[in-house]
Amino acid sequence: MKNVPFVLAQYKALWRHTGRLAAFALAGLIYWLIASLPAPADLQPQAMKAVAIFAVCIFFYVTNIIPLMITSLLAVILFPLTGVLDSKTTFALFGNQVVFFILGAFILASPFIRSGLSKRIALAVLRRFGNTPRRLLLGILLFPAFLSCWMSEHAVAAMMFPIVLEITDCLDLSPRTSRFGKAIFLTMAAGCIIGGITTFLGGGRAPLAIGILREATGQTVDFIPWALAALPTTILLLILAYYLFLFLYPPEVQDVAHVQEMLERRRRELGKISSREIGVGLLMLATILAWMFYGKQFGLANIAIIAVIMAFVFKLTEWRQVEEDVNWGIFLMYGGAICLGYAMEKTGGAEWLARNTLGPVVHSPVLLIAAISFFSIALTEMISNSAVVALLMPVALTMGRDLGIDPSIMTMVVAIPSGLAFMFPMGTPATAIAFSSGFLTMRDTMRTGLVLFPAGWLIFNLSVHFIWPWIGFQVP
Repeated sequence: MKNVPFVLAQYKALWRHTGRLAAFALAGLIYWLIASLPAPADLQPQAMKAVAIFAVCIFFYVTNIIPLMITSLLAVILFPLTGVLDSKTTFALFGNQVVFFILGAFILASPFIRSGLSKRIALAVLRRFGNTPRRLLLGILLFPAFLSCWMSEHAVAAMMFPIVLEITDCLDLSPRTSRFGKAIFLTMAAGCIIGGITTFLGGGRAPLAIGILREATGQTVDFIPWALAALPTTILLLILAYYLFLFLYPPEVQDVAHVQEMLERRRRELGKISSREIGVGLLMLATILAWMFYGKQFGLANIAIIAVIMAFVFKLTEWRQVEEDVNWGIFLMYGGAICLGYAMEKTGGAEWLARNTLGPVVHSPVLLIAAISFFSIALTEMISNSAVVALLMPVALTMGRDLGIDPSIMTMVVAIPSGLAFMFPMGTPATAIAFSSGFLTMRDTMRTGLVLFPAGWLIFNLSVHFIWPWIGFQVP
């Protein structure tokens, strides 16, 4: 009997090993079956191989048997090995300027948090809102939403989490039973998620979509037009989320004076603002303004890299800190995803896929935008939003072109909704961080997600057809 746990452990290990081997064998079978199909006469001979590699990537993105970054590397090496693209073209796609824009934005977020400036601003803002439970909840929603417009929503959630956790301690809220505790953490996550769709800076999905668009068509979308297109969805969803959380989780506390005292105490502990914080603040402000008003002239990536260099020239950050704070593997994901989109578009693989999936049932721009935005949100509840962008962009661009829709519009139809996953902790890091507090159950996130999912989809689609034409994005 003593050997039973050992035997069971060995059996489980063997089962996992066998399962992984079976998964790779299945991926190989998927590739062979699709690549063996004859390409239509109007497409390149490599089209079916591109679709086969695309299908293999879908399989690994969904099952997560290997990390997303390794899946992207697998795609990168399969393209030259199968003759879909030559090696020079494949690896040159990693030099896409969007990758360097993301790199610069992620590096700049490090000194903003490390210097203490982000925490100082958060404490100051929450003190202004923290007079009543309702106003405190509004502050916990709006401040992360605003900050996520300018830096990764994941970083904002990580920064806000200890502050929000301390607020629950001050109010003596009980995990899993306190309505206000649930509302606070759901609000924090929702603020990060909703704010993150507003600009290029809230996450990597928007720059990734722009990179795929640029490689496929040569077009791009500038900083301000993108923000104007996303802003109606952001504002309306923030309003809906606030009243939804108040309705579902009415505060059981009336006095939040202890929170005010805690916030003031934490502000005093930070001391006087340092020269490093001032320098980081000025650099971030100058960089954001440059992106907004000179991004088209000088290039977003060039501005980002200049800002990074300035941060080191003026000793506002250290390389050791940047190494710890930046997820370097994500750049493999983005480079591989851009390569995947480029190959699908250039070989005609995306066209074949569109003809045989949504093509037979989607015959109008309204239906196409509704279908693509729906799948964008739904898939993001299950897999990485960057993976969703990589998978949907080739099909969306091809079908949009067939229906006369501007590729820049289809790019935003994929990328903006792909940031609106509220239902499951695995859908977005912000929800996962909030879930780790112990205040939430899966029922709580699903309960709110089942409202915010269709509401976000509907608001976005109404915005596309009734507001976007006023800012220059005309849907046929």
